[in-house]
Amino acid sequence: MSHHTPFSFSFPRYLASKKSVDDRALNRLVWQRLAEEVANQHTISPLQVLEIGAGIGTMAERVLAWGLLTGGHYTALDNEAENIAATRARLGVGTERLVLVTEQADAFEFADRPAQQRRYDLLIAHAVLDLFDIPRALPRLLQVVKPDGLCYFTINFDGATIFEPAIDPALDAQIETLYHRSMDERITDGQPSGDSRSGRHLFHLLPAAGVEILAAGSSDWVVCGSDGSYPADEAYFLHCILHFVEVTLTGHPELNQKDFAQWMTERRRQIAAGELIYIAHQIDFVGRILQQQFQI
Repeated sequence: MSHHTPFSFSFPRYLASKKSVDDRALNRLVWQRLAEEVANQHTISPLQVLEIGAGIGTMAERVLAWGLLTGGHYTALDNEAENIAATRARLGVGTERLVLVTEQADAFEFADRPAQQRRYDLLIAHAVLDLFDIPRALPRLLQVVKPDGLCYFTINFDGATIFEPAIDPALDAQIETLYHRSMDERITDGQPSGDSRSGRHLFHLLPAAGVEILAAGSSDWVVCGSDGSYPADEAYFLHCILHFVEVTLTGHPELNQKDFAQWMTERRRQIAAGELIYIAHQIDFVGRILQQQFQI
């Protein structure tokens, strides 16, 4: 993609372009612990899985492809109709042994339904938990999990956005700082809805919500080119990341907008040349829901 081509942002394509990045990033030791727990606990009855913020179904795809589940019932929940449609197009209704159900709904509204409480053996939130006010979100979301059930919370952002090579170290640092601050100050429906250090905070927030952490590990995004290009659709993924930065910081009163515009132009040129290296620090968790979960 030339940096002269106008960028057209598509959220479903962004999620698709992210899959190969996530595949590399997901912590294999955390995944292995999840697989062991699933194998140990659910050898008799079919597994009931709920994924919130399921997007276009890439985690459900991965769960099948990587052999986590051979059967059971997988509910993929998302609040965007276009994402649900994309999930159905990618996955259909599952396989002979794994039933896939898609539903367009708000995660909290769904979790509050009496019929959903204590229903699921495994709750998955992939690259979505850091968009919530986590201390308020966890007790509501965890209502759906059976006592001794599992949670798998992945790609939780943790305070590092790195673009290499440097353009202007002071400007690079300012852009990173302001971008992270925007996450911490984000308000959705009148409530805080973000945390640029959610990964490290989950080490304390999960036990406070009645979750025993069984395993945790880094799941950093690392995207770099080779021979002037990027694998799969990862050049588009990088353009999306720059798009998020641009939308967030254009017009920011603390940022020299002329310098920022030049910075964006140079970063896009680096993508076109296969030169841009992008790193984001994140943390994965697998946990067990304790019997004495805190009440809301």
